[in-house]
Amino acid sequence: MEALIQLTNVTYHLAGRTLLSEVNVTIYDGDVIGIVGPNGAGKSTLLQLLHGKIEPEEGQVKQRQSLATHHFIQEMKAYQPDNESGERHRLLSEWKVPKALYEHLSGGEQLKYRLVDAFSQLVDVLLLDEPTNHLDETGMHQLIDSIHQTTGAVVIVSHDRYVLDQVATKIWSLESGTIHAYPGNYSDFVEQRKQKQVTEERQMKKQQKQVEDVRRQMKALTSWSDKAHRQSTKQEGYKEHYRKKAKRMDQMVKSKQKRLQRSLEASPIVPVEKEPAVFFQLSTHQSVGRRYIEVKDLSVRIKGRLLFQDVHVTIQHGERIALIGPNGCGKTTLIEVLMGKKVATGDVWVSRSAKVGYLTQTVFDLPLDATPEEMFAPQTFDARARVQQALAQLGFSREQWREPIEDMSMGERVKLKLMAFIIEGKDVLILDEPTNHLDLASREQLEKTLMNYQGTLIIVSHDRYFIRKVTDTQLVFHDQQIDKKRSYVQSEQRDTDLLTLETRRQEVLAKLSMLEEKGVEYDVLDETFNNLTEVIKRLKDS
Repeated sequence: MEALIQLTNVTYHLAGRTLLSEVNVTIYDGDVIGIVGPNGAGKSTLLQLLHGKIEPEEGQVKQRQSLATHHFIQEMKAYQPDNESGERHRLLSEWKVPKALYEHLSGGEQLKYRLVDAFSQLVDVLLLDEPTNHLDETGMHQLIDSIHQTTGAVVIVSHDRYVLDQVATKIWSLESGTIHAYPGNYSDFVEQRKQKQVTEERQMKKQQKQVEDVRRQMKALTSWSDKAHRQSTKQEGYKEHYRKKAKRMDQMVKSKQKRLQRSLEASPIVPVEKEPAVFFQLSTHQSVGRRYIEVKDLSVRIKGRLLFQDVHVTIQHGERIALIGPNGCGKTTLIEVLMGKKVATGDVWVSRSAKVGYLTQTVFDLPLDATPEEMFAPQTFDARARVQQALAQLGFSREQWREPIEDMSMGERVKLKLMAFIIEGKDVLILDEPTNHLDLASREQLEKTLMNYQGTLIIVSHDRYFIRKVTDTQLVFHDQQIDKKRSYVQSEQRDTDLLTLETRRQEVLAKLSMLEEKGVEYDVLDETFNNLTEVIKRLKDS
């Protein structure tokens, strides 16, 4: 296989942090390489080095002569296509991207617009930075198919395990400035990493035992040496004998120390780096009433395109709602209408007493030239300590307290936005694609946190697993309508409960038919039958 790009002893720092340290890797023709690692590890920086946009501080990035690369950037406020080829227009139609200005497209449509540009070009190496963010299920399958059809090499930064399983032939794991390469897809990487961790833990235990054995010997020799030194000063006529004996003991101790040091240096064991611990904790205030939102006869048009019409929805306090639908159906637009950021026809009522936290899907609405210290501006020592504690819990280093936000990764920017909810406490959380850009550890911790959150949740996400875990009701967008439904899991449980209750009611009815109308047993069964009927009716109406 032909080498396309080779990194030799590459080192790179950013804002005082070491992102890459003496990295040596090679991209070959036909590779599909998945790059994984925690937020801020340097994955996007690595793509920029491969593309030639930035130069390493030390080492060399060598590209094959006349190599063509295309770098897909994960978020862009504005965009102009690189080409207007027939292939690009064919893909725009195939991916069903509306004919509209880039800034008028939804987040998912903007992503597809730029992906079409990437896949319509003939390049040797395609560099994709988080290409799954905002994508609906159809777009996800189109992305996978397009990668399979791509000639040359593909390097993809992604936290989406499913996509990496479908396309990757190698995984590069970025850990503490080094790259560990693994053959196979993401699941293969997880298994190999697990086995490597088990093997290295065993080697460490074995080495630690050897170290303890040598240290015990050294301790015994030192004790004998001390004893010999004491005797050489006390026993007349034997001083020289004990002095020589003590000297021999000292030499043996030094010799063992040197052998131990050489042994440790010859076979150092660096344990597999574990995922950094990330911790979210969200608080809420007391219930502020049963209704939180109510819309009637709601209709929205954007640039002449009808998104939905005649919508009637009520959201109660404590409900956990997912907005479900394809890219461009109006999910984010509905949220913006509820937040008063877009105008619509119809009636919209939102409780004024609720404290609302709104996480937008963009990462450009932060003060990029500010630092976390300036952004949160704690006025007291206690407030400062609380903000810094939250930063540490979200995986930020101490140095990043004064690091400009524009130098941070997209995942770190999302965490900063979530920090506001952690510090202030909100009754209602409206989260638009909250898992975008987050590393796996952060996604899992956010999921656990939202499962325990006691307030009202309204979430837009194309991550079906995440939605299934943290919500129980759906607003389904289809055919310019929005229907409120229970989630699949909730509906499945309701059907099971209905079957159980109906069976029990039939059993009670059979017993009633065998009894006379008067009597204590009849009255008890009759009351049970009526109660079961009422419960069944409520379940069917829910």
